[in-house]
Formats: sequence, C-alpha cells, structure tokens
Amino acid sequence: MRLNLDELKANVVALADKVSTLKKDVNRDKDVLSNAVKELLDAKKVYADNNEGIGVDGKPYPPLSKTEKKLKSKTSGKGGGGKEKADPNSVKAMKKAAKKAEAKAKKAAASGGDPSSCKNNVINLPPLKTQQKRITIPSKLKASQISYNPNANLTDRPVVALTIACLSNTINDLSIVSDHTLLNGSVFGLSNGGTLVGDVAIGRLLARRCHSKHYSPLGGDDLDQMALIDSWVDYALSLHKVNTLRRVKALSSTLNHVLKKKTHIIGDHITLADIVLFAAIGFPAQACDAAEVQSILSAVGIESTPTLRWMNMMRSFPSIRSAAQLAMGISNDLECSFESTTMMDPLVTGMSPLQGATVGNVVTRFPPEPSGYLHIGHAKAVLMNDYYAKRYKGRIILRFDDTNPSKEKEEFQSSILADFRMLGVRADVVTFTSDYFEVIKQYVIKMINNGLAFMDDTPQEIMQQERLQFVNSKHRNQSMEDCHHYFQLMLSGRDEGSKWCLRAKIDMQSVNGTMRDPVLYRQNTLPHHRTGDKYKAYPTYDLACPVVDSIEGVTHALRTTEYDDRNEQYQWIQNVLGLRRVNIHSFSRMNFQYTVLSKRKLGWFVDNGHVSGWDDARFPTVRGVIRRGVNITALRNFIFSQGASRRIVNMEWGKFWAENKKEIDKCAKRFMAIDKENHVALIVKNAPAIEDYFYLSTDYVPKDPSFGKRLVRIAKDVILEKIDTEGIFIGEQIVLMRWGVVKITKVDEVLEGEFLADGNFKAAKKKLSWMANTKEKIPVTLTEFDNLISKEKLEESDEFKDHINPNTFASSEVIGDNGLKTLQKNEIIQLERRGYYRVDQPYVNVNRGLVLFMIPDGKAKAMSGLSGKLAHR
Repeated sequence: MRLNLDELKANVVALADKVSTLKKDVNRDKDVLSNAVKELLDAKKVYADNNEGIGVDGKPYPPLSKTEKKLKSKTSGKGGGGKEKADPNSVKAMKKAAKKAEAKAKKAAASGGDPSSCKNNVINLPPLKTQQKRITIPSKLKASQISYNPNANLTDRPVVALTIACLSNTINDLSIVSDHTLLNGSVFGLSNGGTLVGDVAIGRLLARRCHSKHYSPLGGDDLDQMALIDSWVDYALSLHKVNTLRRVKALSSTLNHVLKKKTHIIGDHITLADIVLFAAIGFPAQACDAAEVQSILSAVGIESTPTLRWMNMMRSFPSIRSAAQLAMGISNDLECSFESTTMMDPLVTGMSPLQGATVGNVVTRFPPEPSGYLHIGHAKAVLMNDYYAKRYKGRIILRFDDTNPSKEKEEFQSSILADFRMLGVRADVVTFTSDYFEVIKQYVIKMINNGLAFMDDTPQEIMQQERLQFVNSKHRNQSMEDCHHYFQLMLSGRDEGSKWCLRAKIDMQSVNGTMRDPVLYRQNTLPHHRTGDKYKAYPTYDLACPVVDSIEGVTHALRTTEYDDRNEQYQWIQNVLGLRRVNIHSFSRMNFQYTVLSKRKLGWFVDNGHVSGWDDARFPTVRGVIRRGVNITALRNFIFSQGASRRIVNMEWGKFWAENKKEIDKCAKRFMAIDKENHVALIVKNAPAIEDYFYLSTDYVPKDPSFGKRLVRIAKDVILEKIDTEGIFIGEQIVLMRWGVVKITKVDEVLEGEFLADGNFKAAKKKLSWMANTKEKIPVTLTEFDNLISKEKLEESDEFKDHINPNTFASSEVIGDNGLKTLQKNEIIQLERRGYYRVDQPYVNVNRGLVLFMIPDGKAKAMSGLSGKLAHR
C-alpha cells in the first residue's frame, strides 16, 4: 500500500532537523544521536520505497558511493561541469570493432551467411576499451526470481530471458521484481542459493529447463543445431557494444543472405538464436512499434529485405509482445499497452494487475456447475472476471461445467443466465463443457498411450485411505492394453464397467494430495440434460477445466485460494497434454458471518420450507440479496475493495450494508409512514381544517433536487408515532419534518399545539415524522428479516441444523404517505426516521397495499426509536 508522500517527506524533514540539532549539542548523548540518525535513514528509505526509488531531494536513493559515481561518469562518457567528454580510445576501438564486424559479416555472407562457416567457427572482435558495468547482486534472491533495475537501458533488461519464458509458457514460474539498487544488468535466483548474472545467461538456463517440453529453443537433441545456435548467440554478443546503426547494418547484411529462403535462423521454429539477434537489433522497443523497425532499417539504407520480413514475423508473436511489455514495464505495479493511443484506467482500489496481461489479449471465464443458483460468493468471481475482461479490452466466457448429470438441471442453467443479467454482466460467449466431451476423450486416450493414466476398480473408501497413506494402487502399472480395455468398458455404461474409473499417474509420494493420482473420469448412466443418453461416463472438473480453458483461448483463470493445491495438478495436465498454458490468478473466497453458502445446505432450507424459495430475501443467493435491497454498484465496490487479497475471512454483513447505504442514499426518495395502531393524534389549532388541507412542495432527495418534488398534505388533524410523544410536555417546541415548528399547548390523549411560522428549527430537540389524518389512508406492510443461522461462524464439526435461527421474519402495518402509490417494484426509498426499503409489491388498492422490505444500513442501532420488531437488522 502506498503511503502519503507529503506526510513521509514531512517526517524526513522533521527527523533531519532533530539530527542537526543533536549534532550541534556538545553535551549530546552518542546513543541518542545514533538512534536519531538510524531513524532518519529508515524514514528516507520508506520515502524512496514509496516514490519509485527517488529520495526527498529528487535523486535516486540510496545515493551512489564515490566509486559508483566515478564508474558511472566513465561509463556514460560525462565528466565534470555536465559537458560530455568522449574517451578517444574507446570511440576509436568501437569504430574499429564495427568495421571488423562488417568485414566478418560480408565474409560470412559470401561463404553461406552463417557465422559458424568462418574460420575455426569463431568470429573474433578486438576487445572494447570500456569500463565493465557493475552489477550489485541482492543478498537474498529467491529461486526463479528475476531482479533488475527498472530505470536501466533496454539493453540491460532481461529481454531474452522473458521472451524464452513467454514462448515456452513458463512465465508463471518466475517472480519478476524491480530493484533500484542494481546499477545495470539482470540477476536470477537459483534453487541452490546462488545467483546467475546476465540476460543471455538467464535465457540459456530457462531454455535448458524447457528443452524437454513442447518447445525447445536450443534446437532439440541435434548437437549440430545446438552448436550453430551457440555460434549465432556469440556473434550477437560480439556486436553488443557497437552503436545501433552499425550493429543493425552488420546484422542485416548477414541475415539478408541467411533468410533469403528461410523463415528462422536455425531449423523450423524460433530458437535462442532468433531471440538474441532480435534483441541485438533493438528489442523490445521495436516489438511494440512497426514504425520503429522501419526507421532503424531506413537509417542504414534498408527498405524491403528478408531481415525486415523476419523482424515483422518475430514481433507478430503474442508471446514476444508480452515479453516486450514486461521488459518495458516490468514492475508488478506497472502496466503497459502496445498502442500509444490506448490508455487504461487506473486500477480500482484493492484490485491487482493481471500478470502477463496485455490490452486486447485477455480472455477470462466463469465456469459454474448448473447445479444450483448463484450466491454472493459466486458474485465475487463473476464481477472480478468481468472487471478484468473490460479493463484489458478482452472478453469473458460463461461456460457451464455440465459434467455431472446427477446434479444438473435446465432450471439452474436458466437461473445462472438471469443472475448474470442481475449483476449487470454480459458474457461475450456462452459455452458448455459438454460440447468438448469428444475432444476430452481423445486427450484421455493420448494420456493412456503415453503411460500417464490407468484404470482402477479400488473401492472409494480404500482408494481414499491409500492416497492418505501414500500407497500405490495395485493397478498403477497395468498395461496399456488393459487400460484401454477397461476405459472402453467404463464408457459403455455396462454394469461391470461401473466400478472402474480413470486415474492420472502423477506422484503418489507428493506432499500435495491432489497430485496423488487423482480420478479424471467416472461412469454415470443418468441422462444428461443436454446430451441425453449419448454418454455413459464423464470427465471430472479437474480434467475438463484445464483442457477446455486452453482450447477456448482463456488467458487468465481466476480461481479462489481453495484451489491453490489443485493449481499444480491443473498445470500438470496442460503440460503433459501439450496444451497452451493458462495464467492462474488467485483470490480469496468471500464468506459472511451467520451465513451458509453450500448449495447442498441452501437446498435443504428450500426443500424443508424454511424459506419461500431460492429468491427469499434471507438467502445469500444473488437474487435473494438483490431482493433484500443490495445495490449492484455497492456490491461491486465492496468486492473490488478486497478482491486482490488472498486472506480468507468471514466478512461482516454490517460493513457491507454500510457501503450499500452510501449508494442507495444518493437516490432513495424520501417518504413518511406512521404505525397503523400505535399512533397519537395532534391538533395544530392554527392550521387549516382537514377538509381544507393544502399541499407543501418538498424535495424527494434533499441533497439532490434533480430527483424532483413531492407534495406533502398539510392539515389541522395530524397523527404522530406514539413512541415519539413519550415525555413530551406543555411549552415544548417540536419539528414536524418538511413542515415546521409546533409549540405544544396541551398534553392529553390528544395533543394540541400551535404552528410557529418563525420557529427555531435548531432549538427544537425532537424532529418527528407525521401525517395528515385524512380519510384516505395507504396501507403499507413493512417486512424485516434476520440471519438464518444463529452462530457467527460454523466450524466443520458443526451441524448447521443445530444453529437455525427460529425468528428470522417479522412484519408491521403502517399508514403511508399518499405519494407511495406511485412506486414501482424494486424501487429503493427511505421512510424518514425508519430506514431504507425496497418495493417488493407495488400498491394496487386498499385490499392489496404496498409491501416494503427493510434494507439494513449497517448501524448497530436504528436512526430513531422506530427500530422495528427485529431491532433493525
């Protein structure tokens, strides 16, 4: 969390003054001064950490040492006085190196265009007389962590390493951080505690790591190809110190001949050679801008060449564009877009950027099982997926994970589509996992053929015990033929196949339980609500999800932290099947106090008549909370405010309702209502008789006149809430809201008073709701609700049925303001001094009056004595 820079700077200045004062004091205590200096240095570091490494004096912090300043001065070619002083020996050496590089390039072109065809397969350039760049290595660099200085030149950023990681789909395995203390270069943490220095060195390591996977940037197992790749890498590195124009000219002269009839430098796919040469020409800047490519080549007299074609091919790869984005804005706090005209809105408070996301290339998905209605926890996932899809100008997929005919119904599928609309979300496409059953089956056959799966008839209880005790199944080493036989038997739907299931062969000794040979396929002969009797066995969610995510082009799978253990399994499946890898973005699930979110438990409440249905206002379903009065904007803001957090907590409903009130208060029209039974009459002697009443105009929303005016009926006969008249005395001045001040002249069963035209509103202590006591009365039913569960947090050992709240519903009859007749269903209003309400049933006639549902406002105590029968919860 960023702190206020002004406050941090003021703290630094105050501490600096304190240190200065102590230094002047000849009787100072050395320990006190030492502590003050330490406190000042800590404050300066905190300021710099929150100001992107810049100190209060506008310079990098911590400041460079004398040795570092001298090194920087020599390296940059600048001396004192701010004037450039070129090192003639260095410049001369660079020119000489450039000329020799061109000569070697021409010789290479003449002999076949390959650096390896030169004598002894080596291109030797004279050493350049330039200072070596100092690299400060962090003392505690985690394994697989790339660290770099975000202010370094593009050529000093880990562009090669990032490109390898993006192309091999291993970018998620890395932790990319910025470190302002690094002067130049890039460093990489190793698992043995060591540190690897240099972009190309890091890139080579990452290339070796993915050598055995579906992408091999080192040329596969062909030793000759590997040697040629190394030769090209050495050639590119030899030109690193040559100025850009000469370097591009030398490279293009060589590449024009090599690429005349080829697409890639070596072999039939992108290798480390392509990547290092691409970086040498000017990546990543030119990867984002085609004009930059052309301007570089035009400057050396090259217009349309094989080199330009190759460069355009390289920059067209989404993975290379992603690497460019990371290289140009690598800090997790920074985001970039590829088009200069594309601007992204600032992240909403609480939300974090998506790792590896680029504008226009993000696809999210929400994959509910159509086995129940969406609840408030699902709403978080829906709104977060929608937010990221819109932010990055991508799309969101609504995919029904219909892999279990035992639970799924058409009713639930339709309800989920309706719930999406209620949440204000429009899916760009609606798909079904059942559309991919044949594809998934073919991938299973591939797993069997590769020895990565086996069929098992071990009873479920024993299988569970074996997994807990790290014991292999007796069928784990079955032959491929047997596996195919039992798989087809299971698919047939015959009884003898019902005991068999397909299990992945991963690692029964893994500390991660989800990797201990999980079940991937089971028989189920019940008719499917979409495919009927076509299939007799179905893939599990654990298998279907990673397969379909990859096939449908999902770039970021948002999953709650309860899936953290399963993420390793998810990635294993994509890896062994050679599928495109998907980024996983974890977030905490949203739980609420006094609330159950289990579909099974919610279904029990419905089936046993404890609620009126899935849309009951006491239910945490999407339609239930909206019926209770939840504002979607407030819900979205509340979710986003803690969306990036991975910490699972039981949220307080009161905090949410307080946020909800902020939104509904902006547009809730004000009305008044008086209890039908418990009210007291007041005669305002100098007001017009009831038959001569008149109307007073007042704002619907006092803070926003744009909502218009409502008419308040003014008359001599008035009714007040009985609870408001307790303790009232003769001579007391009260305020009748929206009318004026009345002085009480008589206290009896019927109160009397006089209207004071010039009465002091502020002096009156009681400000009361009231109504003209006319013959025409609007019947209104006020309905209140409470939590279905009486215990704040149910433990796993708790039986939820033992904690059901017996008193969750109450209603009151009131007489309403005449203007309530006009209200429509779902409108949100405020009954002054009572609270906020949602219209559940509009007014029809005196026999079918208005029904209002009370909306909690997050307060422990109501705004007046009119707290209702359930204490305003």
